[in-house]
Formats: sequence, C-alpha cells, structure tokens
Amino acid sequence: MNILIVRFNLEGLTHDEFVSSTDDAAPHWAAIEGLISKHWIANEETNTYGGVYLFENEESMLNYKASPLCDQLLATPAFINFEITDYHLLESPSKVTRAI
Repeated sequence: MNILIVRFNLEGLTHDEFVSSTDDAAPHWAAIEGLISKHWIANEETNTYGGVYLFENEESMLNYKASPLCDQLLATPAFINFEITDYHLLESPSKVTRAI
C-alpha cells in the first residue's frame, strides 16, 4: 500500500467556505480507482489543509498523481504552497497498530 500526503494553504477562501465545499468534492475522490481512503485534514489556526490518501498500490497512487482530478486540484487558485509527499506503508507494524 502507498500513502500520499497533500498539504496546502488557502488564499482568498475562508475555512468555512473550504469546509462547505468538501461534501460536494468528496464523491470525485471516492471514484478514484485504487483509492482505499482519503482523510480530509484542516487546521484553521495554521491555514493548513489537504488530505492523507491510502492507495492499494504504487500504480494507483501514480495514476492519481497524473490524473485530471489531481491537475485540477493543483490548479485551484485558492490553494497555494502545495507540499506533496508519497510513502510506502509499512504493513506489518501498521497491522499491529490497527491502521489496516
């Protein structure tokens, strides 16, 4: 399994406006092939938002990163200062700690 962590700041969009848009946006991510889950994250105090994505495999993660949906996210004018990092999940200890 693979994890992708995407973080960004908001510019010209309030916390409440962002949060209210997430329910409409969520089905687009739910349709991503190979995506097990996406955890939507928000810290209004630090103006940090994003997601923690769990993919079935590296291919699914790379397909998402090359997708029009990801391109649209990165091109959203209200989202700035992106940090995108991908990881391989260490499955054995993650099972012990109930992550999977």
